[in-house]
Amino acid sequence: MIKPLNFLVSAGPTREHIDPVRFITNASSGKMGFMVAEAALAAGHQVKIVTGPVTLEYPEKAEVIETITAMDMHAAIMTNFPECDVLVMTAAVCDYRPTKTSINKIHKSDETFILRLEKNPDILLSVRRLEKNQTIIGFAAETNDVIISARRKLEKKRMDMIVANEVGGKEYGFAVEHIKATLLFKNGENRELGRCRKKDIAEIIVKEAIKFQESSR
Repeated sequence: MIKPLNFLVSAGPTREHIDPVRFITNASSGKMGFMVAEAALAAGHQVKIVTGPVTLEYPEKAEVIETITAMDMHAAIMTNFPECDVLVMTAAVCDYRPTKTSINKIHKSDETFILRLEKNPDILLSVRRLEKNQTIIGFAAETNDVIISARRKLEKKRMDMIVANEVGGKEYGFAVEHIKATLLFKNGENRELGRCRKKDIAEIIVKEAIKFQESSR
């Protein structure tokens, strides 16, 4: 039996402020990440959650690190990654942020408003520079070419496993109880799960993470 593992789980959205009252974000609720955390805790492991702004109740036994922006989340993951055994990236991190954030509310003036954006650092590519035999599992939320896009992401970011999930409809995606998922592994295997409860996917993720850790020791 493998000893208790240290899970680091990212969850929820990030916010990129335009001014004090407006921001760019996405529809992530954080449910998937929190369910992964709960599944890991139920299996007897230790958990840290790095979460963006959510309205969920925090798991009692997890250490929770609150973040807002992609840069906040990047810093928190980079700080805590060296001590973890398993990183599960479920957060929907904004790819871009405004180049400038106004300290005051921007008032209406012209008919158009141009917002310039710059790229946020990629967390998964960043942690690979620190990787020391940790298991890394990610998510790919896609609206089309789901498997192709997820496989590309898995290989580019050198993850052990990625959960490809189809979003954009009413039945699957953010802020709902089910996702349509396929597991893709670094050895080339694809395992189609179809329509599943997020709770069930979370338990599968924890079991697969344990297998990866057992095979690496």
